[in-house]
Amino acid sequence: MNENNHYLLIAEELSVATNQVKATVALLDEGGTVPFISRYRKEVTGSLDEVFITKIRDRILQLRDLDKRRDAIIKSLKDQEKLTEALEKKVMGAQTMAELEDIYLPYKPKRRTKATVAREKGLEPLAKKIFDQEHFDLETFAAGFVDEKKEVKTVEEALQGARDIIAEWINEDQEIRTRMRKLFLETGTFKSKIITGKEEEGQKYKDYFEWEEKIKTAPSHRILALRRGEKELILTLDTGPEEEEALFLIEKSAIKANHEVSAQVKMAIKDCYKRLLKPSIETDIRMLTKKRADEEAIRVFAENLRQLLLAAPLGQKNVLALDPGFRTGCKVVCLDKQGNLLENTTIFPNEPQKKTMESAAIIKMLVEKHNIESIAIGNGTASRETEAFVKTIGLDPAIMVVMVNESGASVYSASEAARDEFPDYDVTVRGAVSIGRRLMDPLAELVKIDPKSIGVGQYQHDVDQTALKQGLDDVVMSCVNAVGVEVNTASKQLLTYVSGLGPQLAQNIVDYRQTYGPFKSRQDLKKVERLGEKAFEQAGGFLRIRNAHNPLDSSAVHPESYSVVKDMATRLKCDINNLIKDQGLRNQINLPDYVSETVGLPTLQDILEELAKPGRDPRDTFETFAFQEGINEMEDLRPGMKLPGIVTNITNFGAFVDIGVHQDGLVHVSHLSDSFVSNPADVVSVQQKVMVTVLEVDIPRKRISLSMKDGGQARKDKKQVKRKNTTKPQQEGDLQAKLSMLKNKFK
Repeated sequence: MNENNHYLLIAEELSVATNQVKATVALLDEGGTVPFISRYRKEVTGSLDEVFITKIRDRILQLRDLDKRRDAIIKSLKDQEKLTEALEKKVMGAQTMAELEDIYLPYKPKRRTKATVAREKGLEPLAKKIFDQEHFDLETFAAGFVDEKKEVKTVEEALQGARDIIAEWINEDQEIRTRMRKLFLETGTFKSKIITGKEEEGQKYKDYFEWEEKIKTAPSHRILALRRGEKELILTLDTGPEEEEALFLIEKSAIKANHEVSAQVKMAIKDCYKRLLKPSIETDIRMLTKKRADEEAIRVFAENLRQLLLAAPLGQKNVLALDPGFRTGCKVVCLDKQGNLLENTTIFPNEPQKKTMESAAIIKMLVEKHNIESIAIGNGTASRETEAFVKTIGLDPAIMVVMVNESGASVYSASEAARDEFPDYDVTVRGAVSIGRRLMDPLAELVKIDPKSIGVGQYQHDVDQTALKQGLDDVVMSCVNAVGVEVNTASKQLLTYVSGLGPQLAQNIVDYRQTYGPFKSRQDLKKVERLGEKAFEQAGGFLRIRNAHNPLDSSAVHPESYSVVKDMATRLKCDINNLIKDQGLRNQINLPDYVSETVGLPTLQDILEELAKPGRDPRDTFETFAFQEGINEMEDLRPGMKLPGIVTNITNFGAFVDIGVHQDGLVHVSHLSDSFVSNPADVVSVQQKVMVTVLEVDIPRKRISLSMKDGGQARKDKKQVKRKNTTKPQQEGDLQAKLSMLKNKFK
């Protein structure tokens, strides 16, 4: 199909201009990344943001895949010498993969079927006669097809074979399949039942032991839960409408009369539905609903991940980090302002050793020796006990004690990256280092961990893994490039996500840095092996070089725009440093004077904003948080308690909140606010500080029910920005919208 038709279709679906889609696709085809295009090619795309560019990228790939399948089907039909002008027109006009496959189904090479056997027995003329449903002597006519040599021994065998052929015709009827698929979606249900004998083993699926729900309204998390229960052989799952409805729909299309001949067709219809059509459409619907559930689960996961990656960093401070424990003790590491490991040891302040005084002396000594400014404590086993210990040993009150979410730290500590960085230390030391670095810069540390292990998703192992990886990689790349990367200190893992780089170029940059010392300018990046002009174009604006001779090298101004800034300074008779420092000079700049064929007002506006705060970090300012003292275990909880907490995960049915008892509580969507909430992400965000009320505590099932009603949202982060779902580019709740709001605040 002509690509221009694809551009028109995408433009209509996204409510944008066709030329915006065409220009974006061209940039993507040239190797442009989503962050680069959205940031530095606004004039070309009409200022489309990351969300729209990503949608265009994904949709054009879908349509091109459809084209590939279309071409393969046309070739197959030609090879079979069955391609007619009318059939080709139908194939070329198919808008979805399902529609395309329905058209091809009658011609698709298939294994030996009941209908195939019946045709070999010469029963197709009988099937055609019956399917026409004209009144005739059925018994006499069918008797003419009885033939011992062809293994048709009776009239009933002849009729059965004819019905097998008719059943296949009905199953391959495109119109019937389309209507049936619609019926499944509009009136069909998911029905689950517990497999006898699996009641105890399947307690976590107790809600679904006898469950029925409309397909069209079933939320993604329930679809994935039902499928998982079926996969684990705990539940049986049936998908479809009432059989009477389905049969009636087919009969409306296929039944032409009401006599003994049409009765044979009715029998064929019933057989077709049970044996062929229902299983086939059910598979289609399962795939469709699974795809939709996957997309929703990935969307929620990606949004949670974005908020976690963009969590406020403590910044460059000397940090002492503790990975708490009881029997094995607490691993202690000291990190300098760059996150380098200075010293490590183990203390035993908790049960069973309870070496409190000795442990306190060690902590005080390390704090003084390394001028520690903050203490990070992992929120796993013994975290609250360790926190209480640290807070009672008489440290300087100016030293912050912060609980850090350690999800995935053990994954990192056992990874190749951790082994390469700390070959002489065991996993416990590496885990403690990761906890400390997370406090200093969550983004830089979390990129080293597979996002699936970070703890902000749900059913992440059940969704399409390729789609999940793409979605999460998009988020990580978006966040890394939005914040910017200091090229002289960044890890290989962080550099990998910079636009245009990838693992190999990231490694080459690290190797160059180790061989020749720190980069002195962005232009030095071109000396890195295999880092050519295209990679430099994509990456240049996102890489920072602190204290470079050219101050623009530490900003988000792209090297291709340096000449514009130089021209501004020349016209104002000052240098670039003065232009950055002096708001009065910048106020004299008339942006339209600098518009050219390649640089428009959107880029010029970005440049001016960047000169006001070069290299600024768009993330929030770090704020401390403390759990309620004396509440350390689930047994300490009582209904009615009001407690501070931190949102750790968001789902479609509510938000999980850490209240410091080693088990997150659930605030159901109905308890997130005093007013109606349709999307929990509109009310809360990951890492948000909230006040909650305990509703119920179920210790055996490890479940805590919480509420945020009656003012429970009073502790929102100051800079909380809510993302809304919309079809308008300028309203899309994406990262760029957040950054724009932050820019205004920084002015």
